Amino acid sequence: MIQKRIAQWAVMAVAVPLAATGARRLSHALEARRGPTGVSRLLAKGADLLRPQRARRRRFW
Repeated sequence: MIQKRIAQWAVMAVAVPLAATGARRLSHALEARRGPTGVSRLLAKGADLLRPQRARRRRFW
C-alpha cells in the first residue's frame, strides 16, 4: 500500500511538471512556425491547467 502512495507521489512530483513543460514548449514551437492555431492554444491551456507559470500570492495585510 505504501508503494502505491510513493508511485502516486512520484507521478505528481515529476511526470506532471515535465508534461506541462513539454506541452508548453511544443505550443511555443508550433506558434513560431505556423502562428497561433487551435492545437497550439489547446496545448498552452493544457499546460496552464497542469501547472500555471506563476502562482498568485495572497496578501493578508
